[in-house]
Amino acid sequence: MERILQELQLIHCSLLPAEIFLFLDHCNDWNDALHSYVSFGYSDSLEQSNLSSPSLHVGLENYNVWFEVTLSLVQHKPLVAVKGEDISRDEQEKWQRIVKEKFEDIGDSEYPIYQLFSLHLLPMLHEEADNIHANRETKLLEPTSAHGDVLSLRSSHSSSSKVMYHALFISHHLISPTKRRNLQQWSMSLSISGFAKVGYPGVIYAEGMQENIEEFVDNVKAMQWLALRLRFREPVPEGVDGYNSASRRQWREFQKVGDVMEEMRRIGRQKYVVEMGIGSAGTSKGSI
Repeated sequence: MERILQELQLIHCSLLPAEIFLFLDHCNDWNDALHSYVSFGYSDSLEQSNLSSPSLHVGLENYNVWFEVTLSLVQHKPLVAVKGEDISRDEQEKWQRIVKEKFEDIGDSEYPIYQLFSLHLLPMLHEEADNIHANRETKLLEPTSAHGDVLSLRSSHSSSSKVMYHALFISHHLISPTKRRNLQQWSMSLSISGFAKVGYPGVIYAEGMQENIEEFVDNVKAMQWLALRLRFREPVPEGVDGYNSASRRQWREFQKVGDVMEEMRRIGRQKYVVEMGIGSAGTSKGSI
């Protein structure tokens, strides 16, 4: 276990901006273990903690290919699976071949995952992401004039309504740069406030005029998701201050469930996430 904590610390300390290192949901206890190891070193309590093998997500914030890694407590060789949002089988197989080849190059290393990601996979992801997204971003940020006119008309029409609605989605994860960019664009075109919590799990909260929220909800549902659930879409209760006022209107992104709880508490909406199980013991622990 000490060797695994050493390797996890090396990976975490080697991360560059826009690189992601997250424990999967069922491994949240490893967050506490790693914090303890970094702060106080290896101890008897860590040795006796009886944790299962850790699994983690490693990738980039701005790229739709990532890796899920399991570090075994009993076997030296880790398992690395290639994951992706809307990637083809050929692309997945390509990255799986790269993983295999780089493992062979590393050989019998004491810290194979650290070397695999810091020397090979993350630099390769950066290079490929820069090449691909340089072209995609221009197209995504330039909607057709017809689509822009429709959004403008709908937004203008719905602004006449005085009924404020809000909606809450939960999904298995929210990683895709395309989805995150779309949410940002829709929030602007539909005059919606709210936030997206990225990573595992994915959380989307939006507030605005009724017709704008209806359109926003339809847009979110139209994208491909893993285990997306609309927890509610309803009028904002009377007596609750408007989150969507001009002076407060914004769309934000969070990395941790704790940030979601803090934001919802700040705007007086904490009961909605608590009632849905967000922020409970199984999901409230932050990531490293």
